[in-house]
Amino acid sequence: MHRPLCFVLMPFGRKSTMAGTLVDFDAVYRELIAPAIEAAGLAPLRADEEMTGGIIHKPMYERLILCEYAVADLSTANANVFYELGLRHAVRPATTVVLYAEESGQLPFDVAPLRAIPYRLGAGGAPGEPSTVCDTLAERLRSARHAEPDSPVFQLVEGFPDIQRLKTDVFRDRVAYAEGIKQRLAAARPEGVEAVRAVEHELGSIEDAEAGVVIDLFLSYRAVEAWQAMIELVDWMSPPLAATVLVQEQLGLALNRAGRSEEAERVLLELITRRGPSSETYGILGRVYKDRWELAATAGDTFLAMGFLSKAIDSYLKGFEADWRDAYPGVNAVTLMEFQNPPDPRRERLIPVVTYAVERRLVSGQPDYWDHATLVELAVLDKDESAAMDAIPHALAAIRETWEPKTTVRNLRLIREAREQRGERLPWARDIEQALVGRNQVAPES
Repeated sequence: MHRPLCFVLMPFGRKSTMAGTLVDFDAVYRELIAPAIEAAGLAPLRADEEMTGGIIHKPMYERLILCEYAVADLSTANANVFYELGLRHAVRPATTVVLYAEESGQLPFDVAPLRAIPYRLGAGGAPGEPSTVCDTLAERLRSARHAEPDSPVFQLVEGFPDIQRLKTDVFRDRVAYAEGIKQRLAAARPEGVEAVRAVEHELGSIEDAEAGVVIDLFLSYRAVEAWQAMIELVDWMSPPLAATVLVQEQLGLALNRAGRSEEAERVLLELITRRGPSSETYGILGRVYKDRWELAATAGDTFLAMGFLSKAIDSYLKGFEADWRDAYPGVNAVTLMEFQNPPDPRRERLIPVVTYAVERRLVSGQPDYWDHATLVELAVLDKDESAAMDAIPHALAAIRETWEPKTTVRNLRLIREAREQRGERLPWARDIEQALVGRNQVAPES
């Protein structure tokens, strides 16, 4: 009896994910994917099983195009798998199912809206609970026989692949419209929230607007510190866009800034559970606990303040460990260690590591305000007046949005006050604060 073929797109052997987690893909195929395909009444076929004596490309392309079904594992963000998945989506409107290991971290933005099936890893990188996920994958394959298109190309480009000239003209008009909106948003941000809101009114239905425009609007509200507008905008986004890591992280930031820290904490913890650790998610979560620490300390609740301070340090450290290249959570962890009594001795070992991380970014990338501001903060923490004075002009010149230096001023003020309580005085550190306060009339946060 002929069984439809299901082609499997995945790496071979043991590979590490971007988050550093080891995945035994042969075990994943053997214990999870192949049994699920069999249970769905299909015949599994993996690329290495198709190799004969010749070049692999011809059979690979044939299987990608002609196999009735396909399963793709995106756990390592493997370039070959993404290329193959893109080809499959271009020629097959449906019957492609995607899965990934939860411990691998967040999926790239372009594939995040796909209905990917997560699975957890166990010992040695093998699947932790294969039977449960196996049932889910088998059911998804069975339902794919009658499902709506799962290819983003067929879903989003009406009439694909029969694209007429009229359709391409409409496409060009849409591109010009989107670029025009982005230019108006760029002009509106310096004018404030009402100017940004006026541009939003031009968009009509947010759910139907181009994703890039909606994200630009979302971040424009962040630029003018319109936290409630950010929160409300998420409710109007299309569900796939609202569920992306970027939107959920920034929603957590906005909820916290709007005084809804418990909701922010829940959003961020759910994101970590669903997508794995990242420096950005843990960095924002650290800010949530940092704000609670300050509130408890101001209220005189010493023990509660100590608890939130420890949680903030722990979150920032996890963020820095998730990606050593991102100095932001690292410098925040070091800064908060300064406020423990006595100061956490780990900060002395971490300062050089965080400094190296930001220096490498300055050399190899396109540095922004946060890179220069991090060097300023590290120099103050290290009591290095010369390094601080060298870094502050670059930080001032890189300010893009008024809320950015407010955060730095706040950290520097907390460091100075903590040291003054211990009898340590660095008069030049106050000069650094005042330089940031004076830029764009930024008022220090109290």
